[in-house]
Amino acid sequence: MPHYLRNRIPGGTYFLTLVTCGRRPILTTDAGRSALRAALRVMRRRHPLTLEGIVLLPDHLHTIWTLPPGDDGYSLRVGRWKDQFTRRFLGDGGTELPPTTSRTRKRERGVWQRRFWEHTVRDADDFKRCLDYLHYNPVKYGLVGRVADYPWSSFTKRVASGEYPESWGDGPAPADVPGAEWE
Repeated sequence: MPHYLRNRIPGGTYFLTLVTCGRRPILTTDAGRSALRAALRVMRRRHPLTLEGIVLLPDHLHTIWTLPPGDDGYSLRVGRWKDQFTRRFLGDGGTELPPTTSRTRKRERGVWQRRFWEHTVRDADDFKRCLDYLHYNPVKYGLVGRVADYPWSSFTKRVASGEYPESWGDGPAPADVPGAEWE
Protein backbone atom coordinates (compact mmCIF):
# COMPACT_ATOMS: atom_id res chain seq x y z
CA MET A 1 0.00 0.00 0.00
CA PRO A 2 1.45 3.41 -0.93
CA HIS A 3 2.45 5.79 1.82
CA TYR A 4 1.83 9.39 0.84
CA LEU A 5 4.22 11.88 2.38
CA ARG A 6 2.72 15.26 3.08
CA ASN A 7 4.57 18.34 4.17
CA ARG A 8 3.51 19.43 7.64
CA ILE A 9 4.39 22.77 9.20
CA PRO A 10 2.66 23.63 12.48
CA GLY A 11 0.73 26.86 12.00
CA GLY A 12 1.39 26.65 8.26
CA THR A 13 -0.63 27.89 5.34
CA TYR A 14 -1.82 25.31 2.81
CA PHE A 15 -3.34 25.48 -0.66
CA LEU A 16 -5.68 22.51 -0.99
CA THR A 17 -7.69 21.03 -3.86
CA LEU A 18 -10.56 18.58 -3.34
CA VAL A 19 -12.25 16.86 -6.27
CA THR A 20 -15.61 15.11 -6.44
CA CYS A 21 -15.81 11.41 -7.25
CA GLY A 22 -16.03 10.97 -11.01
CA ARG A 23 -15.76 14.76 -11.31
CA ARG A 24 -19.50 15.03 -10.76
CA PRO A 25 -20.68 18.68 -10.96
CA ILE A 26 -22.34 18.85 -7.53
CA LEU A 27 -20.47 21.55 -5.61
CA THR A 28 -22.10 24.64 -7.12
CA THR A 29 -25.64 23.28 -6.84
CA ASP A 30 -27.84 24.70 -4.08
CA ALA A 31 -27.54 21.42 -2.16
CA GLY A 32 -23.78 21.26 -2.66
CA ARG A 33 -23.14 24.83 -1.54
CA SER A 34 -25.41 24.44 1.47
CA ALA A 35 -23.74 21.18 2.55
CA LEU A 36 -20.23 22.65 2.07
CA ARG A 37 -21.04 25.74 4.11
CA ALA A 38 -22.61 23.74 6.95
CA ALA A 39 -19.82 21.15 6.95
CA LEU A 40 -17.15 23.85 7.04
CA ARG A 41 -18.90 25.53 9.98
CA VAL A 42 -19.01 22.25 11.94
CA MET A 43 -15.41 21.36 11.12
CA ARG A 44 -14.11 24.83 12.07
CA ARG A 45 -15.83 24.74 15.46
CA ARG A 46 -13.91 21.61 16.37
CA HIS A 47 -10.74 22.33 14.40
CA PRO A 48 -10.19 26.09 13.95
CA LEU A 49 -8.45 27.57 10.94
CA THR A 50 -8.29 30.82 9.06
CA LEU A 51 -9.96 30.57 5.67
CA GLU A 52 -7.73 32.71 3.46
CA GLY A 53 -9.46 32.02 0.15
CA ILE A 54 -11.86 29.63 -1.55
CA VAL A 55 -13.44 28.98 -4.93
CA LEU A 56 -16.11 26.39 -5.71
CA LEU A 57 -16.21 24.97 -9.19
CA PRO A 58 -18.81 22.40 -10.21
CA ASP A 59 -16.52 19.38 -9.71
CA HIS A 60 -13.68 20.63 -7.48
CA LEU A 61 -12.73 23.33 -5.05
CA HIS A 62 -9.58 25.18 -4.11
CA THR A 63 -9.02 26.65 -0.69
CA ILE A 64 -6.21 28.20 1.30
CA TRP A 65 -6.09 27.62 5.04
CA THR A 66 -3.81 28.89 7.76
CA LEU A 67 -3.74 26.65 10.82
CA PRO A 68 -3.33 27.79 14.43
CA PRO A 69 0.21 27.94 15.86
CA GLY A 70 1.50 24.47 16.73
CA ASP A 71 -1.18 22.71 14.63
CA ASP A 72 -0.38 20.86 11.39
CA GLY A 73 -3.60 18.84 11.09
CA TYR A 74 -4.87 19.90 7.69
CA SER A 75 -5.43 16.26 6.64
CA LEU A 76 -7.70 15.74 9.65
CA ARG A 77 -9.65 18.87 8.72
CA VAL A 78 -10.02 17.82 5.08
CA GLY A 79 -11.28 14.40 6.18
CA ARG A 80 -13.79 15.90 8.60
CA TRP A 81 -14.99 18.44 6.05
CA LYS A 82 -15.50 15.76 3.40
CA ASP A 83 -17.23 13.47 5.91
CA GLN A 84 -19.57 16.21 7.17
CA PHE A 85 -20.34 17.29 3.61
CA THR A 86 -21.10 13.72 2.51
CA ARG A 87 -23.48 13.09 5.43
CA ARG A 88 -25.32 16.36 4.91
CA PHE A 89 -25.38 16.16 1.10
CA LEU A 90 -26.72 12.58 1.04
CA GLY A 91 -29.09 13.30 3.93
CA ASP A 92 -30.58 16.18 1.93
CA GLY A 93 -31.24 13.92 -1.06
CA GLY A 94 -27.96 14.20 -2.94
CA THR A 95 -26.71 11.16 -4.80
CA GLU A 96 -23.42 9.34 -5.02
CA LEU A 97 -21.73 7.13 -7.58
CA PRO A 98 -22.33 3.39 -7.21
CA PRO A 99 -19.91 1.79 -4.75
CA THR A 100 -16.86 -0.01 -6.04
CA THR A 101 -15.41 -3.04 -4.29
CA SER A 102 -12.53 -0.91 -3.03
CA ARG A 103 -14.81 1.84 -1.71
CA THR A 104 -17.06 -0.70 0.00
CA ARG A 105 -14.08 -2.40 1.65
CA LYS A 106 -12.77 0.96 2.90
CA ARG A 107 -16.24 2.18 3.93
CA GLU A 108 -16.07 5.13 1.54
CA ARG A 109 -18.95 6.82 -0.23
CA GLY A 110 -18.97 7.78 -3.91
CA VAL A 111 -19.01 11.54 -3.34
CA TRP A 112 -15.33 12.62 -3.17
CA GLN A 113 -12.14 11.39 -4.76
CA ARG A 114 -10.19 9.52 -2.14
CA ARG A 115 -7.21 11.83 -1.93
CA PHE A 116 -6.63 15.57 -2.15
CA TRP A 117 -3.85 17.77 -3.45
CA GLU A 118 -1.85 19.94 -1.05
CA HIS A 119 0.77 22.63 -1.51
CA THR A 120 2.50 24.22 1.47
CA VAL A 121 2.61 27.97 0.99
CA ARG A 122 6.24 29.02 1.38
CA ASP A 123 6.15 32.81 1.60
CA ALA A 124 4.14 35.94 0.75
CA ASP A 125 4.88 35.68 -3.00
CA ASP A 126 3.79 32.04 -3.04
CA PHE A 127 0.63 32.95 -1.10
CA LYS A 128 -0.23 35.60 -3.69
CA ARG A 129 0.38 33.14 -6.56
CA CYS A 130 -1.90 30.57 -4.89
CA LEU A 131 -4.62 33.14 -4.23
CA ASP A 132 -4.38 34.41 -7.82
CA TYR A 133 -4.61 30.85 -9.17
CA LEU A 134 -7.61 30.09 -6.98
CA HIS A 135 -9.49 33.24 -8.01
CA TYR A 136 -8.66 32.89 -11.73
CA ASN A 137 -9.78 29.25 -11.91
CA PRO A 138 -13.40 29.94 -13.04
CA VAL A 139 -12.03 31.91 -16.02
CA LYS A 140 -9.49 29.17 -16.76
CA TYR A 141 -12.33 26.64 -17.01
CA GLY A 142 -14.53 28.92 -19.14
CA LEU A 143 -17.25 29.34 -16.50
CA VAL A 144 -17.10 33.16 -16.74
CA GLY A 145 -15.26 35.73 -18.83
CA ARG A 146 -14.21 37.85 -15.85
CA VAL A 147 -13.06 36.83 -12.37
CA ALA A 148 -15.39 39.43 -10.82
CA ASP A 149 -18.42 37.74 -12.43
CA TYR A 150 -18.00 34.41 -10.63
CA PRO A 151 -20.34 34.10 -7.62
CA TRP A 152 -18.71 31.29 -5.58
CA SER A 153 -15.33 32.71 -4.75
CA SER A 154 -13.64 34.74 -2.05
CA PHE A 155 -12.61 37.25 -4.75
CA THR A 156 -15.44 39.69 -3.94
CA LYS A 157 -14.37 39.76 -0.29
CA ARG A 158 -10.77 40.46 -1.30
CA VAL A 159 -11.93 43.27 -3.63
CA ALA A 160 -13.97 44.79 -0.78
CA SER A 161 -10.89 44.74 1.47
CA GLY A 162 -8.86 46.55 -1.22
CA GLU A 163 -6.50 43.66 -1.98
CA TYR A 164 -7.62 43.33 -5.60
CA PRO A 165 -9.15 45.78 -8.06
CA GLU A 166 -12.46 44.53 -9.46
CA SER A 167 -10.86 44.39 -12.92
CA TRP A 168 -8.13 41.98 -11.76
CA GLY A 169 -7.80 38.99 -14.07
CA ASP A 170 -9.31 40.76 -17.07
CA GLY A 171 -5.89 40.64 -18.75
CA PRO A 172 -3.39 37.78 -19.06
CA ALA A 173 -3.76 34.72 -16.85
CA PRO A 174 -1.69 34.75 -13.66
CA ALA A 175 1.18 32.32 -13.16
CA ASP A 176 0.14 28.81 -12.18
CA VAL A 177 0.90 27.27 -8.82
CA PRO A 178 3.84 24.89 -9.18
CA GLY A 179 2.58 21.31 -9.22
CA ALA A 180 -1.06 22.19 -9.98
CA GLU A 181 -0.85 20.87 -13.55
CA TRP A 182 -2.61 17.63 -12.55
CA GLU A 183 -6.04 19.25 -12.74
